[in-house]
Amino acid sequence: MSENQPTRRDVLLGMAGALLAEGSLAGQVSGQASGQPSALASAQAVCFMSTVEMARLIAAKKLSAREALAAHLKQIERVNPKVNAIVTLVAEMAAEAAAKADEVQAHQATLGPLHGLPVAHKDLLETRGIRTTFGSLLYKDYIPAEDDIVVERMRRAGAIIVGKTNTPEFGAGSQTFNKVFGATHNPYDLTKTCGGSSGGAAVSLACGFAPVVSGSDTGGSLRNPAAFCNVVGFRPSIGRVPNPKAAFAWSTLTTEGCLGRSVADLAYVLSTIAGPDSRAPLSINEPGERFARPLGRSFKGVRVAWFKNLGGVPFDARVRTVVDGHRKTFESLGCVVEQAEPDFGPAEVAFRVLRAWGSANTYGARLKEHPDDFKDTLKGEIEEGLRLTGDDVARAETAHGQLWRQFQAFLEKYEYFVLPTTQLPAFDVSTPYPTEIAGVKFKNYIDWMKSCWYISATGNPAASVPGGFTPEGLPVGVQIVGRDKADFSVLQMAHAFEEATGFGKKRPAIA
Repeated sequence: MSENQPTRRDVLLGMAGALLAEGSLAGQVSGQASGQPSALASAQAVCFMSTVEMARLIAAKKLSAREALAAHLKQIERVNPKVNAIVTLVAEMAAEAAAKADEVQAHQATLGPLHGLPVAHKDLLETRGIRTTFGSLLYKDYIPAEDDIVVERMRRAGAIIVGKTNTPEFGAGSQTFNKVFGATHNPYDLTKTCGGSSGGAAVSLACGFAPVVSGSDTGGSLRNPAAFCNVVGFRPSIGRVPNPKAAFAWSTLTTEGCLGRSVADLAYVLSTIAGPDSRAPLSINEPGERFARPLGRSFKGVRVAWFKNLGGVPFDARVRTVVDGHRKTFESLGCVVEQAEPDFGPAEVAFRVLRAWGSANTYGARLKEHPDDFKDTLKGEIEEGLRLTGDDVARAETAHGQLWRQFQAFLEKYEYFVLPTTQLPAFDVSTPYPTEIAGVKFKNYIDWMKSCWYISATGNPAASVPGGFTPEGLPVGVQIVGRDKADFSVLQMAHAFEEATGFGKKRPAIA
């Protein structure tokens, strides 16, 4: 798990425990008027503190960066072996950065909004000086010389990297496992998957390993694991978090972003990574700081479209029961809820072809060089992309434009579209992907994810918010989709839903 020698890590974590036991931190975060809480209780109090509150305490010098880091290292050491979410731990590097952050704070009045906060980055995002494997044996020892833009912006905002989170091979699929690190387990049931591809990120949040985590989303990778792990995931509009290095600079399928234990926490972090970049042609020319504004608003009379069946997409009855039960939640907020949905037929052509085309462009050459080093599902997708003709891509682009125009017209009548994040609850961690739901059999490894990638194909912003649990205790997510580039509006509705329900406050027992 760690690049450090075990003895050095043990010494460092021993120091963390000693620091937590000193009492200053414990007294500030426990809320107890008398008595000395245990170091473990103190660590957990810090680890499940809201990101906004932690940033406030650090800025007010009531919590140091070293104390915050010590608490999270202790939590990682205790719980991560059970879930395998943090796959590369850089504890010593983080300790040096935390010490420097405290030193800077002692002499500098202006601090970044994430100053001193631990952050864990998805192992698809390049991190300068820290191993980035992409979940592939081909890159198991790769150490980048430059940061991804999200990493760079979080560093600039003052965040301290503690490690990398697990992801499927090259992020392909919504089940987090690979040949480098193995599988990541769902903290609510260790026999189940955590989803993907930002699976390690979602588990890290749910287990209190870091208050800030990064992720990315093509077919649902910021939303699917959020739903499976009872945290908040948000797919921003394309260009909200620009990618200046994207090979397909005008593609609208993939975006980077973040997750949070609450909508407010996610919005706060988004405010530091959103914002224009002149190197990205689809970059949205609006400052990220706007997402740090208060999220409250009235929803009286706001029209909400409630999903039907997405044109025949199968849903597990347990998911459908939980999500359909929330019509009354939106109505209690003042919304006018009507069952209606657009035609997602064009997404079937657009997303499948453009995804395969992108995979072929990105990995085709590597596949020819290393045909045995790609998992079968991704290999098949790349080969499919290599067989595409110009006519195939033209038909996909035409369908993509048709879908976009239809969906935007649909949302002229409704401000939001609500549907399940996933089509079934978390499944067995040893299952690569579901092959059927409700008696409907699938031929492709992405067929069970349509409730996410239909939305990806529209390019519209979408949030997954904790919506409750199945009878077995597995989390279910409610997906809220908004109008084109109306990211803040989606977060406002997600926040209102979260406040009305409170399901996101539940934590897994192992944490």
